[in-house]
Amino acid sequence: MTIRVLLADDQALLRGTFRMLFDSTDDMETVGEASNGQEALELARAERPHVVLMDIRMPEMDGLDATRLISESEDLSGVKVLILTTFEDDEHVAEALRAGASGFLGKGARPEELLDAVRTIAAGEALLSPSATRALIKRFLAQPDPCSADVHERLECLTRRERDVVGLAALGLSNDQIAEHLFVSPLTAKTHVNRAMTKLAARDRAQLVVIAYQCGLVSPATESVGPATESGRSQASE
Repeated sequence: MTIRVLLADDQALLRGTFRMLFDSTDDMETVGEASNGQEALELARAERPHVVLMDIRMPEMDGLDATRLISESEDLSGVKVLILTTFEDDEHVAEALRAGASGFLGKGARPEELLDAVRTIAAGEALLSPSATRALIKRFLAQPDPCSADVHERLECLTRRERDVVGLAALGLSNDQIAEHLFVSPLTAKTHVNRAMTKLAARDRAQLVVIAYQCGLVSPATESVGPATESGRSQASE
């Protein structure tokens, strides 16, 4: 599959640099360039990209509003947003995750990191979670937002094992790491994650993480995941 990328940044030179990078990569192509959020929204509807590479600070409509409108649009459900920001501790990134962004990356990232990030977001496999992302989520989602009644009802539908994997995913663990921690196969871990996403109506793994913090399934103060317990081993067949 060729990954279709839409570039949204108010700096033409930067957009041109990204276009050259993506168009020189075998599995990617640039389908449009936007200089503000309104243009990004219109081009997303016209071109149906797999990934929108979105800057936050843009004129007319910023990247936050554009991300929110894209994520709330039913006809754009397959469009993922990757936030690209100058400051990885920018509180607006947390707002972007709440708005529906699938992850973020600093503008200081190496080209290969950006390409891998776009592939990850396009595949819907995981929230980009370097240490800065974890710190950001813990800092700005430390005070959970009130969950709606329908989300609470969906939470009640989660099995204990599904709650476990949601909590581990929120700590930045991959499916392989979740599998190792819970003594299950990677395929089983992925199945549990996907079922939890379906039950919680999460559009991707990033939103699943946000829900976990907002609704208190995991504590923002949690620093790491300890070694798996014998109880975890005994429950491996669940």
